[in-house]
Amino acid sequence: MTAVQPEPDLEIGKPETAAAGLPAVAVSLGMAVSQMGPVRTARTLLRLNQVDGFDCMSCAWPDPDPEHRHTAEFCENGAKAVAWEGDTRRIGPDFFAAHYLADLETRSEYWMGQQGRLTEPVVRRAGGTHYEPITWEAAFALVAEHLNGLDSPDEALFYTSGRASNEAAFVYQLFARAYGTNNLPDCSNMCHEATSVGLADTIGIGKGSVSLDDVHEADLIVISGQNPGTNHPRMLSALEIAKHNGATIVAINPLREAGLLQFNNPQKPSGIVGRGTELADLYLQVRSDGDLALWQALGHLLLARGVADEAFIAEHTVGFDAYAAHLAEIDRAEVLAATGLEWERIEELADLFARSSKIVNCWAMGITQHRNAVATIKEFVNVALLQGMIGKLGAGLCPVRGHSNVQGDRTMGIWERSPDSFLDALRDEFGFEPPREHGLDAVKSVRALRDGRASVFVGLGGNFASAMSDTGVTEAALRGAALTVQISTKLNRSHVACGETALILPALGRTEKDLSGGTEQRITVEDSMSSVHASRGRMTPAGPELRSEVGILCGIASATLGDRHGIPWAAFAADYDEIRHRIARVVPGCEGYAEKIRERGGFVLPHPPRDSRTFPTEAGKAVFSVSPLAAVQVPPGRLVLQTMRSHDQFNTTIYGLDDRYRGIHHGRRVVFVSAADLAELGFADGEVVDLVGEWSDGVERRAPGFRLVEYSTPKGCAAAYYPETNALIPLDSVALEAGTPTSKWVVIRLER
Repeated sequence: MTAVQPEPDLEIGKPETAAAGLPAVAVSLGMAVSQMGPVRTARTLLRLNQVDGFDCMSCAWPDPDPEHRHTAEFCENGAKAVAWEGDTRRIGPDFFAAHYLADLETRSEYWMGQQGRLTEPVVRRAGGTHYEPITWEAAFALVAEHLNGLDSPDEALFYTSGRASNEAAFVYQLFARAYGTNNLPDCSNMCHEATSVGLADTIGIGKGSVSLDDVHEADLIVISGQNPGTNHPRMLSALEIAKHNGATIVAINPLREAGLLQFNNPQKPSGIVGRGTELADLYLQVRSDGDLALWQALGHLLLARGVADEAFIAEHTVGFDAYAAHLAEIDRAEVLAATGLEWERIEELADLFARSSKIVNCWAMGITQHRNAVATIKEFVNVALLQGMIGKLGAGLCPVRGHSNVQGDRTMGIWERSPDSFLDALRDEFGFEPPREHGLDAVKSVRALRDGRASVFVGLGGNFASAMSDTGVTEAALRGAALTVQISTKLNRSHVACGETALILPALGRTEKDLSGGTEQRITVEDSMSSVHASRGRMTPAGPELRSEVGILCGIASATLGDRHGIPWAAFAADYDEIRHRIARVVPGCEGYAEKIRERGGFVLPHPPRDSRTFPTEAGKAVFSVSPLAAVQVPPGRLVLQTMRSHDQFNTTIYGLDDRYRGIHHGRRVVFVSAADLAELGFADGEVVDLVGEWSDGVERRAPGFRLVEYSTPKGCAAAYYPETNALIPLDSVALEAGTPTSKWVVIRLER
């Protein structure tokens, strides 16, 4: 595991009370200029999220209609992501000659990201101490040798980050299934898998049911377990429009976050010289894992207020009577203990719901990374069904995803449990029988590597070693692999926690011009609201050896499979329209795909609940669910830790060492705890402690050297940044039904 790096310059001040928006953009522009220069920064950022430009890689929040986009259609996260990818620093052969693996082992994620762009393929040979150059052809042959030497295709794992394009995702899953396995773990397994499961079970499709217009037109917007000011800043513009249209906003989150309180829109004069826009009208600081109890209490109160949409329930749903009977028996004391809220505050929330005719419910990983995550999301659906808030303007369910194309990857077939209908379509299009046995998700993939049931790991983007739970177990599992392959733009921890033989294959970034096949290519992505659009980079690539994700995948596939099944890998790599024509015939809703993505602004995929109030569930209607009112109990003297991002972070990528909105500067090893808990446990603000995880397996998991920070959070709750605290999350602690690591519910004790 990574050695603990000292943070002598760490400063802890008061959380920033200024509104999110303007100051953040100024800081991010400064970062971009320092890494790319002023001319390169201007040319690049002005193409970000434009119709003829490239899609932002920092989140999956949708773009406005083309006619309503600003000249500068980006946020702080976008500027940081572009600067990080457009870095003018380079990692060449001299770097790996100077930095052996033993040296890289001691370096932080932040340090590795600051070394610049990867520019040529490198290999760590079995028994070797460092990476050395390798040609593309030799790299592809090496992967093919390992894959074709396995006793079973199921010994290989094909992981996908949510930044991969639709074209790369489709080619990748096609290769894995033509090779013979459904082992397609992806970052959804670690974040919004509970959303996919909960929505599919209840409304028949694992995607949100709203458009950007719905957010703008809502009477009431509820934001649960989400911090848009840090993680989805462009969402703040949509919330500002909704507020100006008369919407009420409710924030439900353990921590009091600046980005949910006020927004200074840098696109408007009032955001520069005025007070900005106040956002949350009601802020409920619920205890971690208390959302399930809160939403059952809300349903109970709404039924008592007689606001059920009886016509919608009768025509479009099943299971209402059982749901109502369950809520009639709700225990108020149990709700209060689980939520940490006063009953009057829950009544206040119910009043807002009762008098609102258009309600949008938003959530993110503060909901999905709990043991009871699926049940909680089903309660979101229950309340929406109760009031008929699906399939009408200004209303619906709005899961907000982080990775820019994680939803598109799943649409394209990156799923270890794809339905037979999708596999049948692959069979009919390509003439081979895909494997039908379900593959391994992210957690099961680590178990397979750990137990010797898998020996090859291929990573399409991302940083699996740092993204996964139980860091010690995950890194040991990766090191036990015979081969690891990482398709990457920058150095990260997964290149250090590598297999006996390891490859790093450098890919073009989304900002860069792709001239594969001798013509300028474009790729496509899908946002959180099912809108598909084209993206085309314009920057000169970081090096002449870089290849596109599609080109790398097709090269591996061709070397491994040859002409098996007659799949035209070379043609796919030379012309992405050839891939899109196949997508059109395989993926539902993508008919005429190559033509549609040329339309200004792209197109929106069909969503039956949203479009026609039809629900493709087994029952043929939307489903009310009954779940026990469960809240995991915390032993005395212990806290529940949630892991989270800092403000200078995107997933596992560390852009800087500050978290302005929480008052943290020049460091990351901090843990936020309430004043009441510090007093009760006998600690003082500013002390340094070890965080010790407790789990039923009896294994002690320790994250050393964290500074205590007194913060506004419910008693019994704590928070700290990942990936530093991923070591505390047991591999087997996962969400019921979804298998998502419980990164927002880790029982810990503090030790001096």
